[in-house]
Amino acid sequence: MADPTPEDPTRWLDSEELEAWMALTTVMMRLPGALSRQLQRDSGLTHFEYLVLGGLSDAPERTLRMSELAEFTQSQLPRLSQVAARMEGRGWLVRRPDPTDGRFTLAELTDAGMAVVVDAAPGHVDAVRRLVLDPLTATQIRHLREIGTRLRASLDAEQHG
Repeated sequence: MADPTPEDPTRWLDSEELEAWMALTTVMMRLPGALSRQLQRDSGLTHFEYLVLGGLSDAPERTLRMSELAEFTQSQLPRLSQVAARMEGRGWLVRRPDPTDGRFTLAELTDAGMAVVVDAAPGHVDAVRRLVLDPLTATQIRHLREIGTRLRASLDAEQHG
């Protein structure tokens, strides 16, 4: 495509950029579904539920404010609250007011919830290896990490800028 002009300032994608963009969008659309199918089949979890459990399992004292958990899972609080209520009903987490600031709600992973994430993790890791890492060389994995880090920084700047 042509370079930007005053009449059309759009920086159109050239053919190589377009191919890279289409490859990335295909992965972004298909990978969550593939991971969710594996988790559903093997553990009865959605990918989102696994992210919630995993985020809490890595947090200090297995506890996060719901707003922090929403940011970690890239979800809106209403969606997270609905999922948290179902998980609470299953005994996987408990919610309570934050004692340092009652305006916030804490989510804490229970021992039962920790057992669920520990049980689901091997199958999930296997799927990540099979779908993402195994098709790549060690050099490509390093490049993927570098690319992901740069894209995450760009997205963080956009979100917080």
